[in-house]
Amino acid sequence: MDIVIVGGVAGGMSAATRLRRLDENAGITVVERGEHVSFANCGLPYHLSGVIPERDSLLLQTPQGLAARFGIEVLVRHEARSIDTAGHKLEIVDLTTGESRVVGYDALVLSPGARAVVPPVPGAERALTLRDVHDLDVLGEQVARARTAVVIGGGFVGLEVAENLLAAGLQVAIVEAAPQVMTPIDVEMVAPVHRRLREHGIDLSLGTTVAEITADAVVTSDGRSLPADLVVAAIGVRPDVDLAREAGLRIGARGGIVVDETLRTSAPDVWAVGDAVEKLDALDGAATLVPLANTANLQGRLVADAIVGRPTAQRPVRGTAIVSVLGLQVGSTGWNERRLRAAGKPYRAIHTHPSSHAGYYPGAASMSLKLLVDPTNDEILGAQAVGEDGVDKRIDVVATAMAGGLTASDLADLELAYAPQFGSAKDPVNMLGWVDRAADEGLVATVQWHELADVLAAGATLVDVRTPDEHTRARIPGSVLLPLDELRSRLDELPAGPLVVHCAVGMRGYLAARVLAQHGRDVRNLDGGYRTWLDGTRTDDSTDDSTHRRTAS
Repeated sequence: MDIVIVGGVAGGMSAATRLRRLDENAGITVVERGEHVSFANCGLPYHLSGVIPERDSLLLQTPQGLAARFGIEVLVRHEARSIDTAGHKLEIVDLTTGESRVVGYDALVLSPGARAVVPPVPGAERALTLRDVHDLDVLGEQVARARTAVVIGGGFVGLEVAENLLAAGLQVAIVEAAPQVMTPIDVEMVAPVHRRLREHGIDLSLGTTVAEITADAVVTSDGRSLPADLVVAAIGVRPDVDLAREAGLRIGARGGIVVDETLRTSAPDVWAVGDAVEKLDALDGAATLVPLANTANLQGRLVADAIVGRPTAQRPVRGTAIVSVLGLQVGSTGWNERRLRAAGKPYRAIHTHPSSHAGYYPGAASMSLKLLVDPTNDEILGAQAVGEDGVDKRIDVVATAMAGGLTASDLADLELAYAPQFGSAKDPVNMLGWVDRAADEGLVATVQWHELADVLAAGATLVDVRTPDEHTRARIPGSVLLPLDELRSRLDELPAGPLVVHCAVGMRGYLAARVLAQHGRDVRNLDGGYRTWLDGTRTDDSTDDSTHRRTAS
């Protein structure tokens, strides 16, 4: 069997090496347009700042090494120009010599990846991208001469690039068309990220676009001129499907190559993997694009199994991801609240603010966790987490629970590793389960931060059950103070009608709600407490809120 793979890196090289492990006699050829067939593209931004000091450490395999260990022929600086699907032939061009030749195949795997999007504005040719080692080299040369930089796009890659340019000594600005960075994260959860970026001197231009890139600046649609010796476009990627489209392969509505559960395309003996293909969303089964290395690597393995005749089926995706932003860890899995609301799906939102490990052990850091649950069947729909430590562990546990079909209440019963340095006897994931179980069993009703104003306008009274000192330092307008520890002895002071109780992060509010409910009161707890309300309603993230933060903690 002669197998040709177009494109290396995650999907292509996983397919090639897995194929060799499964079939020692197959002829395997990898055609790669770039200079490097196997490199750590997720590590590229960190070489700009010297966090990864050696460029060569990003190069995982060489053509010579792949030939020696796996017997794979790797053709770098070669581009696939056309596919004859009927004749099982592929035209390739040597980009160094310009020579063209045709190779036959019994099986063809397309792993072309995705191309960076550059805004179509005057001066766009000055914007650099960061997708491969060549891009890194070009960008690195400019970083060495630059003093100012503008990053267009506030997604995961944009924030990584911005952080590393800042660490390299540049003055950095971010321009993001959305009203927030990191759109997979809901607005109240991303507020700490905005604060952290601004605290480190990064200029955030949110809700605006780039109108023009001049010789030394970026002009935004709202009229600002941001100094820019260096401009990086990080506004996203599009599947690279030109070769597939010209060959007549089916392209989906999302712009990716359509594949079946075995990753086979619409053409015989042609498969496709990685960022170029459409995946199936785990929640609604719809086509989606998820350009993540984990998924590309897995698809590479699966397509190898399919080609040699082993039973296989690709998994649906949840988009589980994490990024580090100036010491903050930000992770998510599944759908966010904004997407659920837009789709008209029912959901229950849960916010908690636990410590990363036992509070009495030195170094505990506060986290913000959010769980989204289907109230009809307790299915976990998504989760988000922000904090300085322990975020990856909690998001991975929830993502695993989702894959295993556990309900939100089941999280309470998980047996998780515990020592004071790593967690709490009641791990934050367990606590999410307990909070959900209380809501699911009707022990407490909640109000979300964005619902509070309407609930109060309809006649409810907001009761702050924190301490007098907390209430004096920072309060929600219109709230009345009645500390939790005095609640039972002062029940007659509460006005008639519905009540909403709140504390700093939700726990004391839950205890107060239980007391009041058992005394016959119509009461709801403000989910996530004052801290979630503050992050959700803040309109100026540049404001120093150190007092609020100490209070909420």
